[in-house]
Amino acid sequence: MTESQFLNHSKCDCKYHVVFMPKRRRKVLYGQLRQHLGAVFRTLVQQKESRIAEGHLMRDHVHMMTAIPPKYAAPQVVGFIKGKSAIRVARVYGERRRNFIVQHFWARSFYVPIVGRDEATIRADIRQQEQEEECLEQLNLWR
Repeated sequence: MTESQFLNHSKCDCKYHVVFMPKRRRKVLYGQLRQHLGAVFRTLVQQKESRIAEGHLMRDHVHMMTAIPPKYAAPQVVGFIKGKSAIRVARVYGERRRNFIVQHFWARSFYVPIVGRDEATIRADIRQQEQEEECLEQLNLWR
C-alpha cells in the first residue's frame, strides 16, 4: 500500500494530511469550481515532485493526503499549492464573480500533520468526510 520515493542515496515515504480552507470559510468549493480545483491541485503537486495519495474537496475546506519528498518542506509545498491555485481560480472565475480576489481566496492557516502508521484511518476519514458533514447539517436543522 505504501509507495516509497527514491532519491539519489535514499528511500523515503513522507506523507502528510493537508487541510486548508477558503477565506472566512465560505462555502464556495462546489460544482464546476470543485472539478477545476481537483485538476489544478494535481498539476501543482506534480510540479513539486509530489503526488496526491487521497483527496476530497468539501464545500468549505480541502482534505488531501500528499506524499512529499524530504527535499521540500511540507509548508513550502502547501503554500505553493494555495498561492498558485488562487491565481488560477481568479483567472478562470474572476470575471464571473467579483468576490474572488487573487491574494485572498484561501485563508492564511492550514493543518499539516505527518501520516504515520494510521494511514488507513486517515484515508477512510477523508473518504467519509462528506457523509459526516451531511449528518451534522441534518442535526443543525432541528436547532
